Amino acid sequence: RARASASTCAARPAPCTSTSRRRSFRAPRAQAERSDEKQEGSSPTSVPEGENCDYGFTAGTTGLYTDRDGPSTPRNVVKLAVANFQKELRALREWQDSREELEQTQDSGFSEEPSAVDDLAGSLEDEELCINFQDELKKLTIDADAVYARELDRHKDGDYMKKKSWVIKVPYLVLCWLLDRVYSKERPIQRFWFLETVARMPYFSYISMLHLYETLGWWRRGAAVKKVHFAEEWNEFHHLLIMESLGGDDQWIDRFAGYHSAVLYYWVLNLLWLASPVLAYQFSELLETHAVDTYGQFVDENEDLLKTLPAPAIARQYYQNEDLYMFDEFQTSRAGKGRRRPEINTLYDTFSNIRDDELEHVKTMVACQNTHVAVRSPHQR
Repeated sequence: RARASASTCAARPAPCTSTSRRRSFRAPRAQAERSDEKQEGSSPTSVPEGENCDYGFTAGTTGLYTDRDGPSTPRNVVKLAVANFQKELRALREWQDSREELEQTQDSGFSEEPSAVDDLAGSLEDEELCINFQDELKKLTIDADAVYARELDRHKDGDYMKKKSWVIKVPYLVLCWLLDRVYSKERPIQRFWFLETVARMPYFSYISMLHLYETLGWWRRGAAVKKVHFAEEWNEFHHLLIMESLGGDDQWIDRFAGYHSAVLYYWVLNLLWLASPVLAYQFSELLETHAVDTYGQFVDENEDLLKTLPAPAIARQYYQNEDLYMFDEFQTSRAGKGRRRPEINTLYDTFSNIRDDELEHVKTMVACQNTHVAVRSPHQR
């Protein structure tokens, strides 16, 4: 099957997106006002100009909250379920067809080269040399062995893993083992999309259980922590949107694995919370620490390439929005220490800040395990 061209021009503020699949983002007003100012901490790289960058990927037709058109209230569950089933069934058939065509192509020894006509058409239309960023994304890698080495180094520092219960260590190790084998070195974005899909579930679970305990009149001292957990979920949600903008959910098989794993994970966490909230928070600490190691390795491994690729528009909108209340809310370790204000220009900036976000999640999960001191956000006095 022919792959849709997704070229972004080096000198145009408007993105050159796929003609068959398009997602648009609107950058915040404050971001445009800062476009000509050099911000401290930005990476010294040469990237295509323009406030919005669209890599040409979409997640379907479900829409985004950034879209100004359309309702925010969904249809009933039957219509949504049927529409989604039909969409995923078509995607499944296309995925099967593409695999069969790939096998036939490999058997015949035929190799299809990119069409020069497409490149010429894009150049004529945009009057500039366009770079196919989708092809650049395919050069990104993640070394699972190096990630594991980082974890081992952390484990050697004190008795980090010794303090963790085997109830959570066993499933954690199994999950890491599966991820390393399901997602190859050449599919880091797909791996990140899966992780971010699952990473939202703990905070949804914690809010659900705290709400349940409040409803039953069992426990209300943790009511304010629900805001912190929602801010964490909101942060992970934007990590997910960033991965979708880079094509992390472009294949049917990744969506199938991610969605079903997330639902299963949610109910497992609810049961774990009922047994011990501390263990539930401890398990999230392990996973978030693994995310820090994974993103850290990815950034170091692909530093040069990441600095040449522009940040997705959704990353700019989240990290450089006029209202960063939600961004500050989950960073409980920074109370009284100043606020993070990232400058996002490249994918290197984007993934470096995602890594730092995950570290803040680790600190918050550690704080939640303390049964003697209340967890407070930076906005609480």
